[in-house]
Amino acid sequence: MKLADLFVTEAMDLSLPEMTKDETLNHLASRFNLSGGVSDVVGYVERLQAREAQSTTGVGDEIAIPHAQHESIQEAAIVFGRSNSGIEWESFDEQPAKLIFMIAAPEGGGGEHLQALASLSSVLMNPDAKSGLLSAQTPSEVIDIIRQFDKNEQEADAEETVASVESNEDEYVLAVTACPTGIAHTYMAEEKLIQAAKAQGVNIKVETNGQSGIGNRLTRDDINRATAIIVAADKQVEMARFNGKPVIITKVADGINKADELVTRATKADAPIYRAANADENAELADDGEGESLGRQIYKHLMNGVSHMLPFVVAGGILIAISFFWGINSADPSSPEYSPIAQALNTMGSISFAMMLPMLAGYIGQSLADRMGLVLGIVGGLFANPSILTAFNTELGVFEGASSSGFLGALVAGFLAGGVVWLLRKAFSWMPKSLEGMKTIFLFPVLGVAIMGLLMLFVINGPMSAVMTGLVNLIDSIPREASVLLGFVVAAMMSIDMGGPINKAAYVTGTALVTEAGGAGSDVMAAVMIGGMVPPLAIALSATINKNLYPKAQHSSAMVNYVLGAAFITEGAIPFAAINPLKVIPSLAIGSGVAGALSMFFGSVSYVPHGGVFAVLANGVTNPIMFLVSWLIGGLVGALLLVWLLNPKNEAVVEEK
Repeated sequence: MKLADLFVTEAMDLSLPEMTKDETLNHLASRFNLSGGVSDVVGYVERLQAREAQSTTGVGDEIAIPHAQHESIQEAAIVFGRSNSGIEWESFDEQPAKLIFMIAAPEGGGGEHLQALASLSSVLMNPDAKSGLLSAQTPSEVIDIIRQFDKNEQEADAEETVASVESNEDEYVLAVTACPTGIAHTYMAEEKLIQAAKAQGVNIKVETNGQSGIGNRLTRDDINRATAIIVAADKQVEMARFNGKPVIITKVADGINKADELVTRATKADAPIYRAANADENAELADDGEGESLGRQIYKHLMNGVSHMLPFVVAGGILIAISFFWGINSADPSSPEYSPIAQALNTMGSISFAMMLPMLAGYIGQSLADRMGLVLGIVGGLFANPSILTAFNTELGVFEGASSSGFLGALVAGFLAGGVVWLLRKAFSWMPKSLEGMKTIFLFPVLGVAIMGLLMLFVINGPMSAVMTGLVNLIDSIPREASVLLGFVVAAMMSIDMGGPINKAAYVTGTALVTEAGGAGSDVMAAVMIGGMVPPLAIALSATINKNLYPKAQHSSAMVNYVLGAAFITEGAIPFAAINPLKVIPSLAIGSGVAGALSMFFGSVSYVPHGGVFAVLANGVTNPIMFLVSWLIGGLVGALLLVWLLNPKNEAVVEEK
């Protein structure tokens, strides 16, 4: 479907009155309702507002693109509104929005939704298109303008992105654009670079690494012909192919705001020569990060793992949480509460969680060493916690009882995978190129998996087991009279590595005390459980207090942590702890410790080892009101510490420097 066909002419308003952002959303949604586009205006507006709460859709340059999906929408559509005076939209450039494009999509219609966003963002980068929309007098004129510039984009794409300009025939610039979400900024940078190159009479081709995949992929011939390559990206892209060429590596924002400067530098080949880790054409190492700080390289590799892990965390957490509605023990066939539906949901959620650590380690490894890094990282993630194999009904054999290093071990495994691949390449560099296929198909996988397994089981996991034993002994050494201190310690331990040995030391202790109590319950178990409930709550609260605290792509996942915290699914906080562990983990540990101490102080006792809020509703925890109050206080303490320590302005200053 062409972009112009998505516009609903009867819902347009070219003279919006002075109003707030929320009033504008309601106004446009009501007009959309009158045209028959949406039946549930309230529900759709709530989705729009939820999207705005994640991060503003005011993209700057007097443009806002609010967007959301809803089940009462049958077909994707765009409702256009124009304000002559401008509406405050909290835009990135602090300008009020005059052109508002409200994108509506049916539930599950993500493809049309993203395609409309990408196409619209590209069109609006053309100054003539914006000027025409500001002066259009009728809805039909708006449609004509959109059709004109969208048509030009489609028909002249090959000419503009690979333009043949007689005056500078020898200058050929390539570019790659990519942002974490792969929607607006990816295509805005593309359009700005094309405009800058056209103004300078330079041939350019731009590859977009967007949400729907790679568009306009650069070919080997393109790279050979190129004067230089501009990589404007905030996530990992394929880099080994640029070996030996001048490469400018920068942020995607620079592709939008500094396009002229970047194109000028590229035409002069004013950039360092990029050297891939392996000059061979078949090199699998994706990027050695030349030209970037060590911190930024680590951040990009880490984010690659976190972004691929997130869907497994969310899917597993929600499915397990839903299974609790049938009762705490409903997934146990031997329990009177047993429900096959609950068991099925719990099993599916457990399997999704079982894939979390392998995905984290695997995609860190993939970012460092492409396919081979992915293989070794997944294996390392599995060995970080061998017991997760039981989720697949797999016999552990000789690995039965092997110690676990949790998500911290998975982080190590991901980076270790890149190191192992690098060592294997060095060790077999003497082999002739004719045997290159044997290395990647046979030698590297076999040796790499064996090395990773041995390192994880006998080097990484081993010391962590000793740490776990020491922590259990620490808990046992605390006098029972010092209950508040004990509650603080065991609850804080639940937040330090969230599923790793420290967390397990506290949880196993609490579970053992519940078992030994013979039905009387345990106050330590209550403190342990509340300690595991605080980290997701603190993440969600901090994201609510400061919507710019985390990367935009993770804001929705942060909101899901309200549910995960209520269900005692601590792992929901792992992706956020992985990004900045030195600031996030202490904040969560203090918040959990406060909650655990309060739980002990109020005398809450848990009769069950799991369930969170659902255990409270099922009368599994005594003094339930104060237990929930303790949870909320601990979550708020952790959230405020996160807001204080993770100051986006400070991060931005460091990034700029």
